[in-house]
Amino acid sequence: MMKRGECMIDNTAISVGIPIRAWWARPAQILFFSFFIAGCAQLEIFLPFTPVPITGQTFAVLLTGAWLGSRLGVAAVLAYLMEGNLGLPFFAGGGAGFQHLMGPTGGYLLGFLPAAWSVGKLAEKGWDRDPFTAALMMFLGSAVIFAFGLLGLARFVPFSQLLALGLYPFLIGDVVKICLGAAVLPWGWKWIKK
Repeated sequence: MMKRGECMIDNTAISVGIPIRAWWARPAQILFFSFFIAGCAQLEIFLPFTPVPITGQTFAVLLTGAWLGSRLGVAAVLAYLMEGNLGLPFFAGGGAGFQHLMGPTGGYLLGFLPAAWSVGKLAEKGWDRDPFTAALMMFLGSAVIFAFGLLGLARFVPFSQLLALGLYPFLIGDVVKICLGAAVLPWGWKWIKK
């Protein structure tokens, strides 16, 4: 039972596991998760044949949505995008500035917002508590990122090479991320219930 002054705005692991008692706690969580995404963006594998690197930030965005829920997940991603646009070296490889949103990876970056929202919405409905539904939730979030990413990348590469440069090289990594998320998210709920 919640006490007066506590706030649970959704049914996600963070809100259930850490009941909020202070006014500053939600903004602190948003800031923390924006830094989490920025840190994972530095885990980068450069591929010489495509302008899109393999990074850990997509995994971080999906986990952020699942852990914080749709509204706070989007707020954390928006904070991350704003921090990078304001010059902090938060984008892949320490990149910063508005040109990243306008460049070949801009569609992927903008796709983080609807991906975090959709994963957060599904997590609020309990999809993050079972390995199968958690994997499906992570897959759908990845699909959203790829849809936006490919739309943005299409401005920079020939259409005939779009999938070869913007999708196929990332599928194995996405399968790994989906499997990892499918393991981590339900385990987190088991840990919270102890």
